[in-house]
Amino acid sequence: MDKKRLKASTKNSSESPSQTRLLEAALHLIRAQGYAATSVDQICQRAGVTKGSFFHHFRSKDDLTLAAVSYWQQTTTAIFIAARYHDAADPLDRLLGYLDLRAAALSGELADYTCLLGTLVQECYATHPKIRVACEQALSAQAAELARDIAAAKRLYTPRAKWSAESVANFIESVLQGSFILAKAKQGPEVVRENIKHLSRTLRLLFQPEKGLEPEATYKFDLQASDPEPANVPLQSHFVD
Repeated sequence: MDKKRLKASTKNSSESPSQTRLLEAALHLIRAQGYAATSVDQICQRAGVTKGSFFHHFRSKDDLTLAAVSYWQQTTTAIFIAARYHDAADPLDRLLGYLDLRAAALSGELADYTCLLGTLVQECYATHPKIRVACEQALSAQAAELARDIAAAKRLYTPRAKWSAESVANFIESVLQGSFILAKAKQGPEVVRENIKHLSRTLRLLFQPEKGLEPEATYKFDLQASDPEPANVPLQSHFVD
């Protein structure tokens, strides 16, 4: 998420200025360089506080990280709740609007738009169970928010479908988190943009299969006018002998 929106959405009267600076420093450093590579000294230096101040607020780096996950969840929830896509009457429009918002956030450095939760889980899932559980709970809460609109769209468009709203919500989360991994590998957000386009196509086909991709141009994310022609490159299998 954009840094200005991040700070504007995380005002909490129970947090002191130094505590907030420590949380924001942890968010940036962990997203930029990972959990293990981030030290308490680096966090304090970026936050502009002493180690004494750090240990006044947090018992350890793990303790700070758990607080940062909660802080991140509050931040992103506030941004999504305030977003205008919720005003749409059609639940499919709300889902597509959510993807538009995710695409609009792909600016700045990698650490500005990749996900704290995915970054932590990839690194800490086996070594820091409390951090893994906190991230899983936050990811599940995000999926549950999506599942409400997915369930409404299912009732409206495909009431007899055998799939669950929860499974589609997890699919959306998986595409986004996997895209952030590819963005790190490729050092840029373009792969995330392309995958969000494909995700939008998939949702349209899932809920309105009889219309195909016809409604696509009515949304902000116009794919037909901007997509380049595919390069004439031979396909290569991911499996190598």
